[in-house]
Amino acid sequence: MQNLKIVPIPTAVAANVRATMKAPMYGFPAHREHPAAGRAPCRHCLKLIRPQVEELILFTHDAFHGLGVEPLPGPVYIHAEFCRAFAGNGHLPEEYVGQQLRFEAFGENRARLGEKRVEGTDGDELLQELFEQPGVRYVHVRSTTAGCYLFRVERGETNGNGCS
Repeated sequence: MQNLKIVPIPTAVAANVRATMKAPMYGFPAHREHPAAGRAPCRHCLKLIRPQVEELILFTHDAFHGLGVEPLPGPVYIHAEFCRAFAGNGHLPEEYVGQQLRFEAFGENRARLGEKRVEGTDGDELLQELFEQPGVRYVHVRSTTAGCYLFRVERGETNGNGCS
């Protein structure tokens, strides 16, 4: 079984957006909503932003930044106030278990190598199947209802003897 790592938006990106109210790399204005009107997933802590309770910031983010490919930006949310970055155990965050998701597997140069739709399951087994395919470098998790990027999954680290 492959050890997996769930990768949220980096803390530095979330902090910069909160401080400047601008999208990193693009400089587009970010939008703050007081309070959030509907269901919105935070791409930093990977929890849902509670509607009518918490505030959110909407901004433009490139989910492929740092992966050596041309940008493909899209809209994402974070909590308007500080939240801790998701630091999980290699399994889907609790907020997404049982949700309708799409896993998109990518190889070198953003080559799309496969896709799995998740409904009514925790999805961990489907992630394992995707990472068993040769050449899969990372998987993007997307909402099938809104179509938006949620977070990335990568191969986890192994200890020195090749074991997870």
